[in-house]
Amino acid sequence: MDTSQPALSAAPSRKALVFIVITIVLNTLGLTLMAPVAPFLVARYVTDPANLGVAVGWLSAVYAICQFLAAPGLGALSDRFGRRPVLLICLLGSAVGYLFLGVGGALWILFLGRAIDGLTGANTSIMIAYITDIVPEAQRPKYFGWIGAIGAASIVLGPAAGGLLAKFGYQVPFFVAGVVSLANVFFGLFFMPESLAKDLRAHSISLAKLNPFVTLKQVFALLRLRWILVAIFLYTLATVVVASNISLFTKAKLNWDADGTGALFSVFGVVTILVQGVLLQWLIKRLRTSQITIGGLVFTILSLFIIALVAIFVSPLLIFVGMIVFALGDALTSPSLLELTVQATDVKSQGQVQGASQSVQSLAGIVGPLFAGSLYDHVGQAAPYLGGAGIAVLALGAIGLALRSRLSITRIEDNQGMV
Repeated sequence: MDTSQPALSAAPSRKALVFIVITIVLNTLGLTLMAPVAPFLVARYVTDPANLGVAVGWLSAVYAICQFLAAPGLGALSDRFGRRPVLLICLLGSAVGYLFLGVGGALWILFLGRAIDGLTGANTSIMIAYITDIVPEAQRPKYFGWIGAIGAASIVLGPAAGGLLAKFGYQVPFFVAGVVSLANVFFGLFFMPESLAKDLRAHSISLAKLNPFVTLKQVFALLRLRWILVAIFLYTLATVVVASNISLFTKAKLNWDADGTGALFSVFGVVTILVQGVLLQWLIKRLRTSQITIGGLVFTILSLFIIALVAIFVSPLLIFVGMIVFALGDALTSPSLLELTVQATDVKSQGQVQGASQSVQSLAGIVGPLFAGSLYDHVGQAAPYLGGAGIAVLALGAIGLALRSRLSITRIEDNQGMV
């Protein structure tokens, strides 16, 4: 069993990268398998169709609530005990959560499955810290872009697989996701090397670091991170609207089933692959990370307006155009925000900070589905997307404040260095 510390070089451990790639594929497959199926699965247990949007929203929110509570603690634990053991526990929890969704039988069982997955769902932050451990700083943007493209490839496969497997029963996709997640636990157990050397680990861990509110307070106190985390929250809130609501929207306006929504997610995935695998790599060499982030946010705002227009001009072509622009914006913004966060964090705090970042995203995941479901049910079918566009504008403002704050800190440090 090879658990040795990989050397930090231009070529990270192949075993480490293979494990991370498989984990990202399985994580994304698990999420995208659920996206086109969730409304049909939940509809079995909701007696009033008028409450379907809120019920689907709460199913996503419960996952996010549990993830918010657990993410900082799991990130801090990975700083103390290493990435490998904590990540394997997270993967096992995901497998159990998906199996509960597959069993079903009652609405509370679906919620229990999402809660279990959420409590152990901080593996994204730990994987980011893992990559940061093994990849040199100059190479990180490239690897983050490639990882995003791999996740996007899974987005192509996930909805298609979910729609296909759903023909055998809406619970079948979750059994499949649970089994493959469990298989990855065994792969990691035997082939995943540890990334964080013992001399780089935190010497202790306090109970305060396990408290998400305390951790967020500590991280938000860091001037370099404060406005970046605000931007991450607002951006995630704006984009969660699409993930949590689009299947309801297309079902109502276009009379699509799980297959149709799956095709829409597949288009999203193809565009993301092209952008992160090709365009982003080209832009990284020519533009600053902050410039790419701003450009991505502009495309995100435009895409949400386009999707909202489908409520007036009922057109499958229009929603595909909106999703293409949305994919372009997300493919540029997500890895760029991640790189801005990594740049502002020291080595010994990567797990804790990425855990806090995931908690911020989880907060958005709590508010976003409920926000979208409530607007959809009580204001109008286009309202979630118009509201999301407005929130994305606020995210753009937060990035501007983050850049101003970073410039001010740099000037202060330069002046101190001259004294």
